[in-house]
Amino acid sequence: MQPTEAKASNIKKPVNKSRSIPLCRREPYFSEEMEEKQKAKDRILYLLKMQGGQSATELAEQLQVSPMAVRQHLQALLADGLVSYQEQRRPIGRPVKLWQLTPASTPLFPDTHQDLMVDFLKNFETLFGKDALERVLAERTHHQIQSYQQQVSAAPGEEESEVSQETRLGQIVTKLAQIRSEEGYMAEAIFQSDGSWLLVENHCPIRGAAIACGQFCRSELEVFKTLFGPQVYVERSEHIIQGDRRCAYKISLNSQG
Repeated sequence: MQPTEAKASNIKKPVNKSRSIPLCRREPYFSEEMEEKQKAKDRILYLLKMQGGQSATELAEQLQVSPMAVRQHLQALLADGLVSYQEQRRPIGRPVKLWQLTPASTPLFPDTHQDLMVDFLKNFETLFGKDALERVLAERTHHQIQSYQQQVSAAPGEEESEVSQETRLGQIVTKLAQIRSEEGYMAEAIFQSDGSWLLVENHCPIRGAAIACGQFCRSELEVFKTLFGPQVYVERSEHIIQGDRRCAYKISLNSQG
């Protein structure tokens, strides 16, 4: 099976403050070789965002380039402060370096104008009070649930009763991951060996707002639980705000959970 090539369209070009020329600029003095190197770095950043810690060899296999070339790019990203590594011991051979993103890489991904949102939330609460803010966010949650319910409804000509609960659960999780990706969460639906699903959000485009107002995260869990209904178990197992690399939700039929 041929490894798929990573797509890095969601990554903003980093600005290296230690250099006089921002990497995001494309002036005539940039050669084609320099352009290709930047594209390779973007793909590496994308893979680390989507998959977490990876060795140079694992990245090279997915990018279909040599491990040496990947190591050169990783060293440049390390110098820029965008990645770091931890050594992992293996039963045989030398310890392996697992590369991961640093917090400095966060601005390279969609942020949904979070600074503006944070200021708005603070000003709204100051002017109208906490109760009013909670009512506004509750209304947002209500509309979000309605929107998601419409989007994950059965396909035209297909009755929900025609498919098993397990199949229908997979359809909804997969569709929800697609919706959340369109909203900037870089989401994935991953089927687990025990029959459950893992909804993974590799990026939080409203991270600043979520830190300023915890109700965003509480509402997100409420939205998912309401969307799947009482027959489905939904649990947040990883949380970016708590220091995890990603947000992840375990989703299963109650008989499985």
